[in-house]
Amino acid sequence: MENKTGSQNPVRIFLHGLESSNRGVKAVFFRENFPHMIVPTFIGDLVIRMEKLREILRGKSEITMVGSSFGGLMATIFAMEHPSLVRKLILLAPAIHIIKDAPTKIRAISTPVQIYHGNRDEVIPLADVQRLAKEFFQNLSFNVVPDDHSLHETFKIMDWKALL
Repeated sequence: MENKTGSQNPVRIFLHGLESSNRGVKAVFFRENFPHMIVPTFIGDLVIRMEKLREILRGKSEITMVGSSFGGLMATIFAMEHPSLVRKLILLAPAIHIIKDAPTKIRAISTPVQIYHGNRDEVIPLADVQRLAKEFFQNLSFNVVPDDHSLHETFKIMDWKALL
């Protein structure tokens, strides 16, 4: 999507978790409140999901990525592969603790990153995510919130207009 000056408009995309889809609560929220946001469904393993993500974002820049859980891992991998294309990452309990198993070059990036992680998350280990986030992200804001893995309470009170 280009504007009148020929430059590309900022792109926003939401990447759902492993067992979710674009019909989940977060995806529906983004589709209803940010109609220009890309809200795809991903199926298959990480390799298949990343191929689809790369295809969706081909030729785009100024990308803001919101990744939830496994979607947070995908957003992190994409940003590590294409740091100049990604404007910002907003990661919700990201599954970056399994990035060592991903077929990608792991490197630190200076992209602004905001992470929200529940202190009662029983799916993704908070301590591992904190440690790895400090290692990977040079421009990091890490928010530990009183919530569970799905961030049910936190998600609905976040200032998404300001974040995006």
